[in-house]
Amino acid sequence: MESTILNTSRGGQTESGHKTVIAAREAIDGKRKGLKALIPFLGPAFIASIAYVDPGNYATNIQGGAQFGFKLLWVIVIANLIGMLVQNLSAKLGIATGKDLPEMCREHFPKVLTYALWVFSEIAAMATDLAEFLGATLALNLLFGIPMLPAALLTGFITFLILAMERFGFRPMERFIAAFLFAIGICYVIEMFISKPDVSKFAYHSVVPWIGNSESVLLAVGIIGATVMPHAVYLHSNLTKNRIVPRNEQEALKISRYSTKEVIIAMTLAGLINMAMMTMAATAFYQTGNFQVGNIETAYLTLTPLLGSAAAGVFLVSLLASGISSSVVGTMAGQVIMQGFVGFTIPLWLRRAITMLPAIIIVALGVDPTRTLVISQVVLSLVLPMPILALIHFTRRKDIMGVLANKPLVSNTAILCAAIVLFLNIILIYQTFGGSLPFLG
Repeated sequence: MESTILNTSRGGQTESGHKTVIAAREAIDGKRKGLKALIPFLGPAFIASIAYVDPGNYATNIQGGAQFGFKLLWVIVIANLIGMLVQNLSAKLGIATGKDLPEMCREHFPKVLTYALWVFSEIAAMATDLAEFLGATLALNLLFGIPMLPAALLTGFITFLILAMERFGFRPMERFIAAFLFAIGICYVIEMFISKPDVSKFAYHSVVPWIGNSESVLLAVGIIGATVMPHAVYLHSNLTKNRIVPRNEQEALKISRYSTKEVIIAMTLAGLINMAMMTMAATAFYQTGNFQVGNIETAYLTLTPLLGSAAAGVFLVSLLASGISSSVVGTMAGQVIMQGFVGFTIPLWLRRAITMLPAIIIVALGVDPTRTLVISQVVLSLVLPMPILALIHFTRRKDIMGVLANKPLVSNTAILCAAIVLFLNIILIYQTFGGSLPFLG
């Protein structure tokens, strides 16, 4: 284990953060048991999991449910399991080394490769933020009738306010983002109650794979490619690196076990939300013959006559919560990427202003927001394999990770997942630009 694991200095800890650290130490020492012991470790995975329910997921889940009913639910399950593994590796890297993934890349990779990774990661961060920002803007537009440009400016202002919470330490931000995730979840509990889906079909298609034709394959690839986000992989290691600092390898193992439990809880919640999105679309659109509901605006307009204005309103509230919270997380990740890869940082408000500029321009020009969402997902697909491969490279090395180094089975599974994601992303890009799959009907 590297010497960083023995560094217990925390500097600038707020009162809420200090109480969290004390509670975590009590859990590590066996003075807290059960749920009470887990609570101090909850936070980082909930922030990262917001990336798994961002507006890009809304687009793919709604389209998948409208066109193919319940049949692609199994894809969401697979995507979430891959995401669960990747996020756990990222969290573990921060715990073991006291450094985040971009910092590790800068320290261990040649400068040329580091700068190349930085450039691609910045592009991915901007593409991510574009999708999230547009989602919140669209929700404000449809929910309150605010014109798109003022709605975009209002979205920026709201995220500025939320980002200002960082001055109060890590715990208030963790709670705030977790509240957004639970709010989205509650919205979809309401949607399930209103739409009354077929539970047997939900259960069956969650575990039984179905391939279909080239169009369903494209959607399946889009669901997986848009689920595991590059910025979430980078950010998670940063959130755990100095949160609860282990004083020895035994503590590192205990903290990692608590972190794994948190990842499972947060990612399961995110996965269930995604499944609920597709289930709602399958029940409201597919089963009523509205197969061509392919974007968020049409979904909202179609929901009103089918399930009533309450269902349509709840849908937009969840989209607004998704867009704002994921935009905040995206800005946080962008700061981590810049600081980690090149050792350079800018004020968070300036970072927010720069990353929201492309979205403001697109809204001002009247570009189709749904089409922009699709393009942003293609950009993310190009970049995604890079952080996953770098993460596997570091977490499998015992000289870096110590007792937290991956077991061979974990590394091999992670490599298989990376290969699947890379292969599916190639198919997604190929089909997005007009290619066809001759082996499918």
